[in-house]
Amino acid sequence: MPNQNLVNRFANKKCLKCDLKGSDFNQVDLQQAVLNGSDLSNANLTKVNLASALLDSVNLSQSNLSGANLSKASLGMANLSEANLQNANLQNAYLRGADLTGADLTNADLTNADLSAVKLEQTELKGAKLKGALMPDGSIGQ
Repeated sequence: MPNQNLVNRFANKKCLKCDLKGSDFNQVDLQQAVLNGSDLSNANLTKVNLASALLDSVNLSQSNLSGANLSKASLGMANLSEANLQNANLQNAYLRGADLTGADLTNADLTNADLSAVKLEQTELKGAKLKGALMPDGSIGQ
């Protein structure tokens, strides 16, 4: 259950370079939030709505983003290492230069996502949809 004080703190959905390590945002609507440079490592973001959010240079390492809506979100240079992104919606997301080392993207939807210069070492992509995605090597996903 999300901390209501934390949810109220984000009524305006803007928090730059905030320390939010380990926070619980389970199923919270943060659509179009601006969290650039914030630390959300080890956070519970299960089924959170971060559609069209600005999350550039955010630390989401070891966070649970299973079932999250990150469609059209900007995650350039974000740290998503060892994050759980199972069943996440990343359609049309911008992930250029992000670190997805060891992340689990099982059944994630990355349709038309920009994955250029993304680190994908030991990343689980089983069942992930990559149609139209710009891959790290410059190719287009099928």
